[in-house]
Amino acid sequence: MEPFAVTNHRFAAFVAATDYVSEAEHEGWSFVFAGRLADSHPPTRALASAPWWRAVPGASWAAPDGPGSVARPDHPVVHVSLADALAFCGWAGVRLPSESEWDAAARAGVDTPYPWGDAWDHARGNAFRGDFPHGVAGTVPVDAYDPNPLGLHNVVGNVWEWTAEGLQCGGSYLCHPSYCRRNQLSGRSTGDAPMGHVGFRVISAAWSNGNSATPA
Repeated sequence: MEPFAVTNHRFAAFVAATDYVSEAEHEGWSFVFAGRLADSHPPTRALASAPWWRAVPGASWAAPDGPGSVARPDHPVVHVSLADALAFCGWAGVRLPSESEWDAAARAGVDTPYPWGDAWDHARGNAFRGDFPHGVAGTVPVDAYDPNPLGLHNVVGNVWEWTAEGLQCGGSYLCHPSYCRRNQLSGRSTGDAPMGHVGFRVISAAWSNGNSATPA
């Protein structure tokens, strides 16, 4: 499994080569965490079960917070559906890990909730800070924080990661003990809507053959 989640830079290369239109772009909107929006942002529909998610017209992988926002090249691509992730894999000659493959690589032999131990540590992973849902939240570069013992960065926190079965693993930047504890190695989520905290990581022969690690 690759050390990093797929970046905006890498997904942009896929789009440039194929003219691929993501599901969020096709639908014309995606869910954005309300804390990412300006106070002056026009009212939009909220997700009934989680009103901090707002349906934002024009939000997509290329504009993660809606029109006018820019996808940062070294951050994980978000607003990608399972179909989007699989389309990238078909172009790049890689594949999504199964849930069991993801779990084995992310755990790297440990049986603690986190790669580093039993308690969340903001110095070691990206998760919500503040009184949820009011606080600081967003993605960080895919190579932020120290890797697990197998060299994988951000296997907990930052973004949920798609697996081949359609499950998402590892939690995201929105997980926080005051709201949820799913940014753990055991964290799982389901759903098929593109959202601003869902990305993916892939398995490829290139990395296993010893290519140098780079988040590009």
